[in-house]
Amino acid sequence: MEGLVQLWNAADGVGRTTALLLLAMSIAAWVLIVWKGWLLRRAAADLARALPAFWDAPSRADGRTRLQALDRERLALPLLDAAEAQPAAATLEAAARPESQRTRRLRGALHAAHAQLQSGQVVLASIGATAPFVGLFGTVWGIYHALVGLVGAGSLSLDQVSGPVGESLIMTAAGIAVAVPAVLAYNLFGSWIAACEAELEGFAHDLLEL
Repeated sequence: MEGLVQLWNAADGVGRTTALLLLAMSIAAWVLIVWKGWLLRRAAADLARALPAFWDAPSRADGRTRLQALDRERLALPLLDAAEAQPAAATLEAAARPESQRTRRLRGALHAAHAQLQSGQVVLASIGATAPFVGLFGTVWGIYHALVGLVGAGSLSLDQVSGPVGESLIMTAAGIAVAVPAVLAYNLFGSWIAACEAELEGFAHDLLEL
C-alpha cells in the first residue's frame, strides 16, 4: 500500500489519469461480471423449467400462462407472441404465406433475445483487450517521468532509478489484474449464452412446426 501511495504522489497528471482509468475499467468489469453472471444463470434455469412446462401444457393458452410465470427474463415468451401474432392488413407482411410470416416474426424475436443475452459482452471484451496496454502505457510514462525528475536533480545512480522504476511496474501488473477477470468472464459467459441461444432456436423451430 505504501508503494501505491508513493507512486500516486510521484505521478503527474497523465500517470494519475491512467491509474484512474484502470480503476474505472476494473469497477465496470466487476459490475458486469456480477450482474451478467446472475442474469445468465437465472435465464438458463428459467429456460430449463419454462420450455418443458410449456410443452407439457394441455393447450397453448395454458402453455402461455406457464411461460409467463417461469420466464422471468422474457426470452421465450416473445417467441410465442411472434408465432401467434397476426400481421396488419394491406401490408407486405400480410401478402406473404403464413409460414413465411411466422418465420420472419420468429427471426426478429430471436434476434432481440440474442441481443439481450449478448449485452455487456462487448464491454468485457474491450476491457480484457485494452487494460494490459493501458497499464503498460502507465508504466512507460511513469518510468519516463521518474527519469526526467532524476536527471533534473543533477545526479543519477542505480539505487535512485530502481525505486521509481519498480513502482511504475505496478501499473503493468494492475493492467493485467484488470484484464484477466474480464477475459475469463467473457469466455465463460460466451458458453452460457450459446447454450441459451441453442435452447431458444430449438423452441422457435418447434413453434414454427406447431
